[in-house]
Formats: sequence, C-alpha cells, structure tokens
Amino acid sequence: MKNTKSTQKKNRSYDQIFGTTSVEKFKETILHHLMSFQGRDPERAGTRDVYKALAYALRDILVEKWIKTQKTFYAKNRKRVYYLSLEFLVGRSLGNTLINLGLLDEVSQALDQLGYDLEEIRDIEEDAGLGNGGLGRLAACFMDSIATLKIPAYGYGIRYEYGLFYQKMMNGFQMETPDSWLRYGTPWEFERASYVFPVHFYGKVHSYLDERGNYRSEWIDTDDVMAMACDILVPGFNNDHVINMRLWTARASRELDLGFFNVGDYIGAVQSKVKSETISKVLYPSDDIREGQELRLKQQYFFVAATFQDILRRYKKKNDTFDNFSNKIAVQLNDTHPAIAIPELMRIFLDLEGLSWEKSWDICTKTFAYTNHTLMPEALETWPVELLGRVLPRHLQIIYEINQRFLDQLAAKYPGDTRKIREMSIIAEDGTKRVRMAHMAVIGSHSVNGVAELHTHLLRANIFPDFNELYPGKFNSKTNGITPRRWLLKCNSGLADLISEKIGHDWVTDLDQLRKLEKLARQIAFQNKWQTVKFNNKKRLALLIKEVCGVSVNPESMFDVHVKRIHEYKRQLLNALHVIALYHRIISEPGQEITPRTIIFAGKAAPSYVKAKLIIKLICSIADVVNNDPRVGDILRVAFIPNYNVSLAEKIIPAADLSEQISTAGTEASGTGNMKFALNGALTVGTLDGANIEILEEVGKENIFIFGMTAEEAGYEKLNKSRTPYTIYNENPVVKRIIDSIRDGVFSYGDSGLFQPIVNDLLNENDPYLLLLDLESYLDCQKEIGKVYRNTKLWVEKSILNVSRMGKFSSDRTIRDYARDIWGISDI
Repeated sequence: MKNTKSTQKKNRSYDQIFGTTSVEKFKETILHHLMSFQGRDPERAGTRDVYKALAYALRDILVEKWIKTQKTFYAKNRKRVYYLSLEFLVGRSLGNTLINLGLLDEVSQALDQLGYDLEEIRDIEEDAGLGNGGLGRLAACFMDSIATLKIPAYGYGIRYEYGLFYQKMMNGFQMETPDSWLRYGTPWEFERASYVFPVHFYGKVHSYLDERGNYRSEWIDTDDVMAMACDILVPGFNNDHVINMRLWTARASRELDLGFFNVGDYIGAVQSKVKSETISKVLYPSDDIREGQELRLKQQYFFVAATFQDILRRYKKKNDTFDNFSNKIAVQLNDTHPAIAIPELMRIFLDLEGLSWEKSWDICTKTFAYTNHTLMPEALETWPVELLGRVLPRHLQIIYEINQRFLDQLAAKYPGDTRKIREMSIIAEDGTKRVRMAHMAVIGSHSVNGVAELHTHLLRANIFPDFNELYPGKFNSKTNGITPRRWLLKCNSGLADLISEKIGHDWVTDLDQLRKLEKLARQIAFQNKWQTVKFNNKKRLALLIKEVCGVSVNPESMFDVHVKRIHEYKRQLLNALHVIALYHRIISEPGQEITPRTIIFAGKAAPSYVKAKLIIKLICSIADVVNNDPRVGDILRVAFIPNYNVSLAEKIIPAADLSEQISTAGTEASGTGNMKFALNGALTVGTLDGANIEILEEVGKENIFIFGMTAEEAGYEKLNKSRTPYTIYNENPVVKRIIDSIRDGVFSYGDSGLFQPIVNDLLNENDPYLLLLDLESYLDCQKEIGKVYRNTKLWVEKSILNVSRMGKFSSDRTIRDYARDIWGISDI
C-alpha cells in the first residue's frame, strides 16, 4: 500500500494521539503487544505475529475513541439508529483502519525499521467471512459512512465462524471448502462476556388473564441459546469518531448441561452444547433441505432477539416509559432477513412490558423502516407456517393477529375485493401456507425504500402495487452508494494521489469535488499520468492472474472484467457467448483488426445452484480452449480467478478498463460493483437496469455503452414472445455457430452432453433472462467498444469523465438521505 498523500495531509498524526514520536512509539507498542499479548520473542516473531501486534496497537487507539464516542451519544441523548443486517462484508480491516486514522505513513516506517513490509503484513489478514455479496458489502460501506458522518448508530448481525465457502477450481468445476476465517482468531473483535442474552426457541404458549382482566400470553418450555456480543470497531475518516458493529455468537445456555451428567450421559451433554452453538457457525446454510431452512430461520431470530434485548437495555438507562421509544430509536431492516423483528418487538411490548396492542403497534410502525433489495418475486422470503409455528410459536400467533387486523382494514377499504385481500395477506394460502416476510416488513414499517430509481419504480408498479396504493408516500428511493475511502483511496492509491495532486484532498469526504477533474479530461499530460496509473494497476493484476490461474496476459490489452456473484440473471453466460463469438472471429478472419482483450471473470455460485456452477465450468472450459489455441496468440485471453472476495476486488477493480454490468433489464435492484468500477476509471457496458440508468444520467450517454432491451421491453417479450430464441438461432449465423460449438463439444473435449442443459436453456422460448434476445445487441455493442478502445486518447478522456461524475454514488450521500428522510436525524 502506497502512502496516500490525501489521507495524511489532514489526519492527526500518531504523536498527537500518544504524545510522543509517532514512529518510535509505534515500534514500542508493537513490541509490547508481541510479548504481552502473544508471548512471543520479538527476535523470533513471524509476519503473523507482527500483524496481530500491529492490529492490537491500532485497536488500543480505536477503543479509546469508541469510548469517547459512546459517552457523547449518552451525553447528548441523541436518537440512535440500529442497522440490522444478516451480512457485513467488511473485507480486511488493517488497511482501512490505517487510512481512516491517518496512520499509514507512520506505521509503514515503523514496520520498515523493524524489518517488515506493510504489504506482506496486510496480506496475512483473512477476509472476514461475515457476508456474501452486494447486500453485505453495502452494509459495510454504510458503516463507514455512518462513522464518517458521526451518526449515532450501530450495526447488528451475526459473528459467523465460517463464511460462505472457500472456492477452489478443479478441472473447471467449482469446489467448496470451509471458509474458516477465524482459524487463527481475529484481533479486531472484543468479546463482550457481560452482554449475554437468552434466545428462546420451540416451546408452547400459555395464555391467561392478568389481575386487571387483560389477555396475556407467556412463552414457556423453550429451548434456550445464549447470544454473546462481539464488537468490531469502525472508525470514521479523520474525525475521532468510532462506532461498532455488534455481532452475536451462539453459546450453550449452560457450558455443559448437568442434567445429562446426572444420568451419566457425557456425550449427550457435549452434543447439546454443540447443537446450541451451531446457530452462528456458518453463513447461509443450504436451504434446499428442511434442516437448512430451520437453521436459517433460527439464525434470523437469534440475532434479532439478542439485538432487541440490547436495544431495550440501552433505552431503559434514560427512559422509564416507552412513550419516547420511536423518537429515540430508528431500526433499519436490511432486506427481509431481519423482518421477524416486527413480531418480536410486539411480543416484548405485549407479553413482557404489558402494553396494549394499539400502543405497541403504533410504536413498532414508527420505529421500523425496511429496505428491499430484490425484484425477483421468488426471492421475497417466505416461511412455511408449520415451520415458523414450531420454532417460534408465539410469533406465529402475533403474525396472525397482525394479519387479521390488516385484513379487516382492507375489507373495510375494499369491500368485496377478494383478489386484493388474498394477494396482500401476510399469509399465502395457495398450496402450503407460508408467511410472506416482505408483506410483514411493508405493513410493519413507516418507510419502504428501493435502492435505485428504477428499482423503486418497479417495486411500486410490479411487486407491491396494491401496497403502494394503500400507503401513498411510504415507498421511496435511496440509491445505493459506495465509500470512496475503501473503493478509491485505499484500493487505488496511485489514482487517489494523482487526483489529490490536481484538485486537493476534500473529495475523500465530498465526492462531488471530483467534478473539478472535468477540465483536465482532454489535457494530454494529465491523460498520460492517468494512463500510467491504470497500466501499473494492470501489471499488478497480470502478475496475480499468472500466479493464481497460470495464464499469461498482456497488460496492454483491454481488461474486460465481469466479477460478481454467479447467477443466471447477472448473465455471465451472455459474456461467455461473446467470448466464443470473439474466438470464432479471430480464428476465421485472421486478417481482421480485433482489439486485444483479457476477459476476466470471478464470482461464487451457491453450492446448490447447479446451473450457475455449470456456467462457471463453461467459462473455464472456454478459457482452456482459447488460451491454448496458437491461432489466437495475444489477441484474446480468458481467466476465471477463484475465491472472489473484497480483497481480490480491491486488486481487480483498479485494473479494469471495461466493467460488465449486463443483467437482464428489470432484475438487478441496483448493483454497487458498477459504481466501484466507474469510480476507478473503467467504462461500463450494461443494460438499462438498476443503478446503470443513474450512472448513464450522470456520466452522459457518450461515456457509457448501453445495449439491449429496457425493463418494459423485457417484460413485453416475456409475455408476447415477438421473437423466440430459435428464430434468432436460425436467422443469425453468428449466433448459430456459438450455440452449435457449445452443443457439439468444442469446449468439452467432444462431450456433447456436458453443456446440453445450457443449450436447452438458451433455446427455451421461456428463458426468463432473455439471453439470445439481447445477444445480437450485445455483440454489436462489444464491436463498437473495441473500436473506441483503439482510440487511446478518446478512451482515457471518457475514463476521466466517468470518475469526475461519480459524486452522486458516494455512500455518504446515501446515508445523508436515509438520515434525513427515514431516520429523522438532521443534525449531521
């Protein structure tokens, strides 16, 4: 990591923090932690020992600032925000902490004088396995912005012992191995043994009349698991403000159940303990089997129940009644995963605090806000009534009561409209009865937001039209954003330094300042420096690709990058079809001018997602053929980089020339990868989907490559099928050759059956992702991209303009919008 001038210029130095020479003090502190915390002889310490010692030294600074921050919250009695998310994809903490504290230069010098290299130390750290994709990365960006804007807030989630999985490639097939990111422990967390709360499951409900004649319920005979808090501290940028993510880890209600010992069953005691602690073991257990579904439901309730006990503990320090609850507490539900929080808070108010139904519901709806992240109706979370009633019997009773009161309201407003009442009900009655958690979240929240303008429009018009009619004004848009601290300042220090050299460093916390780059976009000298930064980034990525994939790539070629979760709607397959078309052009038309490309893929497919895993295999098989065909030469290379994570993204994104954002229009809620690439100077090829539309509006249509159908046109084609895939296959010889080469085993060593399921899907007239209907437009667009790239001056100008116009997509702006419009916090 290079010293970033823009970071260092304004930040307080370490000697201001410790009151002595910063480099010398850091050396002393590192050596102290090597001996006192780890029991290591400094002369025999390895890089992992030094990494931990450095992390503990930084944690000393963080915790002091965190304590001061918390005291400020209490002293000012400000409204607090609780951000509930099942994922926080934070990546590595060391580099981000150094930058936000402004200690990069001092630490680098201290390590150098001790005989260590900061880059090597940084590479020791494991990516925290606390998230999977965009949902978790967005939550992590939000935590950074919340801390930077000094908003009194907390992130709440689960401390998973194992992440999603570690992806390995074997003969082109994805293989999953455990992501044991905690096998060496993590120095960044504080285990809070004083904050341990019981969480109940199963049991039964006992109902009775209290001494005042009021109906009351008691949840009894439960199985209990203890939730222990683990805090990870998040520093704001250059502001002495540190907040925390409080992540819950499961512990047995007793270390070993003595009841088993009394009957001589030691094995039973151990098994009971292990079963209790399974809840926080792994991120996203497979939900294609009953046991996996039950564990996911228990995970969701586990962290919600612990969180609200913690919220109530904190609230009751200053309040004797709940009259002020929603004025002091805002709870943001990051997707439907935490939506069980609504009946949980009702249970607390009704059963434990003795409030009336009407008052409890009024407080709840003023407290909760819900962010929706999906346009896929099948992805809107539902739970079988039988399962939810068995695991959380009291909550099912409360959900039925919420639903009955809601249906009574609908019947009064829409008499006789059984269709509307049936479709808006929280309980889906068709087939197996299921609880619609998205409906619960909409009904129980005062705000429902989409994460891009198109996404919000489609929520109102297609996904929740009846709710939008019932609740005018409840639905609103909050376009996603990314933190410029990690996604430019940290990951692309060369570009950050060049920008700061020209326009100053204020852009780090005011991304609109990047507009000042516009006047430099056509200056040859500045373009040359811009190119040099990009080329250096590409050389570093080329070395990584050679090391990890064994593929030699030319950094002077266009780096065409498609990295994200592997899913059919994200259409990595469409990109693969273009690779095949390009390959065919190269071998069939050897004299034609074709822009050299390195096409880079990365991403994980869910372990049970067979089609997505087959797409990975196809990409790897195409790469194997292309990279070993001497006729191709250096014109085309294909690489699939395994085990995509935040740290890998920080190396790939700064090196990209072209960013693939090619989801079927109307399927991507927003996307944030599109923003990260554009902020680092990559041009976008994409559909009019998610935040691509708003990027187009900001950068200008001449600085982005748009192809394919709009969401409206895609919706029309799904219904009316004006052109079928078979029609396109038969009429377009380029498309026919692509499909035939897959079917005939060109990329599978003659095994014509291996990729037949992909061929069948491509030619299926009911293909929901419309690949062949967009393919011709995509191929034409890619030809145009190749021509533009050969005009280096024009390409670099477009790259500079993309960066200069990305101010809207800072997560600082997004969080200001949430604070002002949803959380009721204006003093920021």
